[in-house]
Amino acid sequence: MEKYEHEYGADQIQVLEGLEAVRKRPGMYIGSVSVRGLHHLVYEIVDNAVDESLAGYCKNIHVKIEPGNIISVEDDGRGIPVDIHPKTKISAAETVYTVLHAGGKFGGDSGYKVSGGLHGVGSSVVNALSQWTEVTIQRDGGIYQMSFERGKTVKPLTRIGDSDKTGTMVRFLADDTIFETLEYEYEVLENRFREMAFLTKGLRITIEDLRNADEVKKSDFCFEGGLISFVEFLNKNKEKLHPQPIYIEKNGEVPVEIAIQYTTTYSENIYTFVNNINTIEGGTHLEGFKRALTKVFNDYARSHNILKEKDTNLQGEDIREGITAVVSVKVKEPQFEGQTKTKLGNSEVTGIVQSMVNDALSTFLEENPTVAKAIVEKCVSASRAREAARKARELVRRKTALESSTLPGKLADCSSKNPEECEVYIVEGDSAGGSAKQGRDRKFQAILPLWGKMLNVEKSRADKIYNNDKLQPVILAVGAGIGADFDITKIRYGKIIIMADADVDGAHIRTLLLTFFFRYMRPLVENGNVYLAQPPLYKLFKKGMKDIYCYSDEERDKALNEIGRDGITIQRYKGLGEMDPEQLWETTMDPERRILVKVTMEDAIKADQIFTVLMGDEIAPRREFIEQNAKYVKNLDI
Repeated sequence: MEKYEHEYGADQIQVLEGLEAVRKRPGMYIGSVSVRGLHHLVYEIVDNAVDESLAGYCKNIHVKIEPGNIISVEDDGRGIPVDIHPKTKISAAETVYTVLHAGGKFGGDSGYKVSGGLHGVGSSVVNALSQWTEVTIQRDGGIYQMSFERGKTVKPLTRIGDSDKTGTMVRFLADDTIFETLEYEYEVLENRFREMAFLTKGLRITIEDLRNADEVKKSDFCFEGGLISFVEFLNKNKEKLHPQPIYIEKNGEVPVEIAIQYTTTYSENIYTFVNNINTIEGGTHLEGFKRALTKVFNDYARSHNILKEKDTNLQGEDIREGITAVVSVKVKEPQFEGQTKTKLGNSEVTGIVQSMVNDALSTFLEENPTVAKAIVEKCVSASRAREAARKARELVRRKTALESSTLPGKLADCSSKNPEECEVYIVEGDSAGGSAKQGRDRKFQAILPLWGKMLNVEKSRADKIYNNDKLQPVILAVGAGIGADFDITKIRYGKIIIMADADVDGAHIRTLLLTFFFRYMRPLVENGNVYLAQPPLYKLFKKGMKDIYCYSDEERDKALNEIGRDGITIQRYKGLGEMDPEQLWETTMDPERRILVKVTMEDAIKADQIFTVLMGDEIAPRREFIEQNAKYVKNLDI
């Protein structure tokens, strides 16, 4: 290795002062500088206001997206303290916005019993990553204001008037030299604030989008029912096993609040929160909940002779089939894995949640035998289906799937065995599959043709999925199992690409496959392994001119305005099968030129609802969804 000739001494050791570290490494504090990180700025300021609510002082939070993507967050909490901080010798408010790890959320005598946010770096991080920040505080009979530019104070805290109100308003403009985009997505923020309002009973959160004067958007969230309202919202388009959610609440050193409702679906939806932070990876509170759930229902089934002596116990996955639950805990000193707080690590929380659910749920089942019987019968049915699925799964394994000549999918595998470079195209129809097989790069591209209508997994259990001749080839090709057995380290292809026609039938195929991946191979979506191919809609050609492929009506019109319309023939592709292998490679499969859309899952709650609406049993919500979104869709067939 060539030696790097450069002096290395004390002079080369950099010391980043103040908020320079945040601007130098923003990803360490907010995850990324993409649109997700941009939204994170808003969450941090709103989290501070929610913490005031959790402390019992704030009743209203008003968020605005102003023209120019300026964010305004106003609350009616106590207002940030304005007196001089004894250590920094500047106002406490300016300290909070300019000094990392300065805030009212540390230690036993802090200003908050529990809190979310970034524990003392939230406000200062937002300030550091903004072109400018302006803070207005009302407290102690006065109105105070201070302002900053890229984290540096340009106007220290100054009293500008009198007021008998209290609260804080923060306005900021994110720094366009740091973020990839400054365009906020209203629906993403709306979903987050709805969630916050569910978790904070009685808190009103409003959000307004004022960027388009002709189409102002506004949402107002306040839920006196708290988690009960949350579960009812999650299940609004599902058939319920019991009309009212089961509600459990206990205060103490670690307050716990849980709402549970079972539906006739086969999926499990448990959402966990710590101090209103969505712990998407679960943690000790989820572990305690699952343990209790399994014990309580097995004890009930035994004591009421639903499970006989010779019967094996119900497993956790049997008991969680069709469950929708929200578990919310408040922990004074939460220990999270990683800065982004996706998994709770406090070991004591497991026992606290488990004990509480054991007692409360056991009592509920004894007092509500009709509900208990309906749930337990579903669990027993799920247990039988799981056993059938196990037998089907073992049968599939014994076939040594990918080497079998009887594979109905007729997988044409690639020569490489390195998942990181391999990709599989799941192709609609035999003719398109044939073209894809001939046009592909055999080294790293595999082709799996599918035909006929696929199983709707939203209405099916795992045993039917394993035995389904349309889905079995997909399961075998991916190679990592399904459901609880899915192991993403065993996938055979780094990219799983759905390639279907650009028509109604193709859209249906894509939706069925995406529903399957979301319900039974969710880590594929979470890990970014699923893609949608984008075949062209048009080919423009004339003698003596190189063919031009267009992927939308807009591209077609733009191309016709460069080259003119004289002598141009426009071919509209109705299906992939109309393309010969060379055209399919050139337009849709060549990594140098193709367009792939990565399927992401920004919001699991929203995704669950969409799949329930589109693929579930309830017809009315699906019709409403289609009618509401018809204006965005071409070639709509209803």
